[in-house]
Amino acid sequence: MGPAGAGWIVSGFVAAFMLFDAFAKFAKPKAVTDAFARTQWPMELCSTLGAILLACTVLYLIPQTSVLGAILLTGYLGGAVATHLRTGDPLFGQTLFPVYFGAMAWIGLWLRVASLRAVFPLTQ
Repeated sequence: MGPAGAGWIVSGFVAAFMLFDAFAKFAKPKAVTDAFARTQWPMELCSTLGAILLACTVLYLIPQTSVLGAILLTGYLGGAVATHLRTGDPLFGQTLFPVYFGAMAWIGLWLRVASLRAVFPLTQ
């Protein structure tokens, strides 16, 4: 398996998690409603956030729009970091969890897209 195959595996893992999270925001199970209450986000924004996350993830999975999708996912995940910081969540657990997924999204994309590897080589 080459780098592109490995990239699709990493990207697939990231996308599966993001899609699960997006659809959970539509279904609104107790864990989601509890998280919205704890972070003081209004529940009426739950489906909107789910739609934004779904759109970003779909763009990330389409090869022609994957870089745009990664940029948008990075912004979405940055908002999650800010929310966790504001509520005083543990740094290395919940607060940095979106950073880990953002890094994995870019690693997956870097492995999938040869032109990204040319622009950002690991060695010169």
